[in-house]
Amino acid sequence: MPRTATEHDISELVRLRALLFDDLGGDFFNPANAGDDWRDALARVFERKLTEPDCRILVVDGGTGLAACGIGTIEQWFPGPHSRNGRIGHVIGMVTDPSYRRRGHGRAIMLGLLDWFRDRDAVRVDLTASREAEPLYRRLGFSGHPDPLLCWKP
Repeated sequence: MPRTATEHDISELVRLRALLFDDLGGDFFNPANAGDDWRDALARVFERKLTEPDCRILVVDGGTGLAACGIGTIEQWFPGPHSRNGRIGHVIGMVTDPSYRRRGHGRAIMLGLLDWFRDRDAVRVDLTASREAEPLYRRLGFSGHPDPLLCWKP
Protein backbone atom coordinates (compact mmCIF):
# COMPACT_ATOMS: atom_id res chain seq x y z
CA MET A 1 0.00 0.00 0.00
CA PRO A 2 1.23 3.51 -0.75
CA ARG A 3 2.23 5.84 2.03
CA THR A 4 3.29 9.47 2.13
CA ALA A 5 7.05 9.92 1.70
CA THR A 6 9.15 11.26 4.56
CA GLU A 7 12.59 12.83 4.78
CA HIS A 8 13.99 9.32 5.38
CA ASP A 9 12.97 8.41 1.82
CA ILE A 10 14.88 11.18 0.04
CA SER A 11 17.89 9.13 -1.07
CA GLU A 12 15.58 6.45 -2.46
CA LEU A 13 13.42 9.04 -4.20
CA VAL A 14 16.55 10.38 -5.89
CA ARG A 15 17.55 6.83 -6.91
CA LEU A 16 14.13 6.13 -8.43
CA ARG A 17 14.07 9.44 -10.28
CA ALA A 18 17.47 8.61 -11.79
CA LEU A 19 16.01 5.27 -12.93
CA LEU A 20 13.20 7.16 -14.61
CA PHE A 21 15.64 9.28 -16.59
CA ASP A 22 17.62 6.18 -17.55
CA ASP A 23 14.39 4.60 -18.85
CA LEU A 24 13.42 7.71 -20.82
CA GLY A 25 16.95 8.07 -22.23
CA GLY A 26 17.93 10.42 -25.02
CA ASP A 27 19.72 13.75 -24.92
CA PHE A 28 16.78 15.65 -23.43
CA PHE A 29 16.22 13.44 -20.36
CA ASN A 30 19.75 12.17 -19.90
CA PRO A 31 22.25 14.57 -21.50
CA ALA A 32 25.88 13.43 -21.61
CA ASN A 33 27.10 16.59 -19.82
CA ALA A 34 24.60 16.43 -16.90
CA GLY A 35 27.05 15.31 -14.22
CA ASP A 36 25.77 14.25 -10.80
CA ASP A 37 25.16 17.60 -9.06
CA TRP A 38 21.51 17.50 -10.21
CA ARG A 39 21.01 14.71 -7.66
CA ASP A 40 22.04 16.98 -4.77
CA ALA A 41 19.74 19.72 -6.09
CA LEU A 42 16.92 17.16 -6.38
CA ALA A 43 17.43 16.00 -2.79
CA ARG A 44 17.13 19.61 -1.58
CA VAL A 45 13.92 20.11 -3.59
CA PHE A 46 12.46 16.87 -2.20
CA GLU A 47 13.27 18.04 1.33
CA ARG A 48 11.35 21.28 0.74
CA LYS A 49 8.46 19.77 -1.23
CA LEU A 50 7.73 17.14 1.42
CA THR A 51 6.32 19.92 3.63
CA GLU A 52 4.41 21.92 1.00
CA PRO A 53 0.61 21.55 0.98
CA ASP A 54 0.32 21.53 -2.83
CA CYS A 55 2.68 18.58 -3.25
CA ARG A 56 2.05 14.94 -2.42
CA ILE A 57 4.72 12.26 -2.77
CA LEU A 58 3.52 8.68 -2.40
CA VAL A 59 5.79 5.66 -2.13
CA VAL A 60 5.55 1.90 -1.86
CA ASP A 61 8.13 0.13 0.25
CA GLY A 62 10.21 -2.69 -1.19
CA GLY A 63 12.45 -5.19 0.53
CA THR A 64 15.55 -3.01 0.95
CA GLY A 65 14.35 0.39 -0.28
CA LEU A 66 11.46 1.89 -2.19
CA ALA A 67 9.68 -0.17 -4.81
CA ALA A 68 7.85 2.76 -6.43
CA CYS A 69 7.01 6.43 -6.12
CA GLY A 70 4.83 9.10 -7.67
CA ILE A 71 4.56 12.84 -7.20
CA GLY A 72 1.48 15.03 -7.44
CA THR A 73 1.59 18.82 -7.49
CA ILE A 74 -1.08 21.46 -7.89
CA GLU A 75 -0.42 24.84 -9.46
CA GLN A 76 -2.67 27.85 -9.28
CA TRP A 77 -3.21 28.98 -12.86
CA PHE A 78 -5.60 31.68 -14.00
CA PRO A 79 -9.25 30.52 -14.09
CA GLY A 80 -11.11 30.53 -17.37
CA PRO A 81 -14.13 28.94 -19.03
CA HIS A 82 -12.17 25.68 -19.33
CA SER A 83 -10.78 25.86 -15.78
CA ARG A 84 -13.27 27.29 -13.26
CA ASN A 85 -10.74 27.68 -10.43
CA GLY A 86 -7.39 27.38 -12.23
CA ARG A 87 -6.14 24.55 -9.97
CA ILE A 88 -4.17 22.31 -12.31
CA GLY A 89 -2.66 19.06 -11.10
CA HIS A 90 0.50 17.45 -12.42
CA VAL A 91 1.74 13.91 -11.95
CA ILE A 92 5.51 13.71 -12.12
CA GLY A 93 8.09 11.04 -11.50
CA MET A 94 5.93 7.93 -11.56
CA VAL A 95 8.52 5.18 -11.45
CA THR A 96 8.74 1.61 -10.24
CA ASP A 97 12.02 -0.16 -9.63
CA PRO A 98 12.38 -2.82 -12.38
CA SER A 99 12.44 -5.66 -9.84
CA TYR A 100 8.99 -4.59 -8.54
CA ARG A 101 7.15 -3.93 -11.80
CA ARG A 102 3.84 -5.54 -12.78
CA ARG A 103 2.65 -5.82 -9.17
CA GLY A 104 0.13 -2.96 -9.14
CA HIS A 105 2.32 -0.43 -7.32
CA GLY A 106 1.97 2.26 -10.01
CA ARG A 107 -1.80 1.82 -10.11
CA ALA A 108 -2.06 2.05 -6.31
CA ILE A 109 0.03 5.23 -6.25
CA MET A 110 -2.02 6.78 -9.08
CA LEU A 111 -5.31 6.00 -7.33
CA GLY A 112 -3.95 7.64 -4.17
CA LEU A 113 -2.83 10.71 -6.09
CA LEU A 114 -6.15 10.99 -7.95
CA ASP A 115 -8.01 10.96 -4.61
CA TRP A 116 -5.65 13.67 -3.35
CA PHE A 117 -6.31 15.81 -6.46
CA ARG A 118 -10.09 15.40 -6.03
CA ASP A 119 -9.88 16.38 -2.37
CA ARG A 120 -8.02 19.57 -3.36
CA ASP A 121 -10.45 20.49 -6.14
CA ALA A 122 -8.06 20.20 -9.09
CA VAL A 123 -9.99 20.82 -12.31
CA ARG A 124 -7.51 18.90 -14.48
CA VAL A 125 -4.54 16.61 -13.95
CA ASP A 126 -1.77 16.45 -16.55
CA LEU A 127 0.93 13.85 -16.96
CA THR A 128 3.42 12.66 -19.52
CA ALA A 129 3.09 8.93 -20.06
CA SER A 130 5.68 6.43 -21.19
CA ARG A 131 4.49 3.97 -23.81
CA GLU A 132 4.51 1.19 -21.22
CA ALA A 133 2.38 3.14 -18.72
CA GLU A 134 -0.04 4.83 -21.12
CA PRO A 135 -2.58 1.95 -21.10
CA LEU A 136 -2.81 2.14 -17.29
CA TYR A 137 -3.40 5.90 -17.35
CA ARG A 138 -6.05 5.58 -20.06
CA ARG A 139 -7.85 2.91 -18.00
CA LEU A 140 -7.85 5.39 -15.10
CA GLY A 141 -9.58 8.01 -17.28
CA PHE A 142 -6.72 10.00 -18.81
CA SER A 143 -7.13 11.03 -22.45
CA GLY A 144 -5.30 13.07 -25.07
CA HIS A 145 -4.41 16.59 -23.92
CA PRO A 146 -6.33 19.51 -25.46
CA ASP A 147 -3.39 21.94 -25.29
CA PRO A 148 -0.74 21.94 -28.00
CA LEU A 149 2.37 21.85 -25.83
CA LEU A 150 5.67 23.40 -26.88
CA CYS A 151 8.92 23.62 -24.95
CA TRP A 152 11.60 26.33 -24.77
CA LYS A 153 14.96 25.68 -23.12
CA PRO A 154 17.12 28.75 -22.36
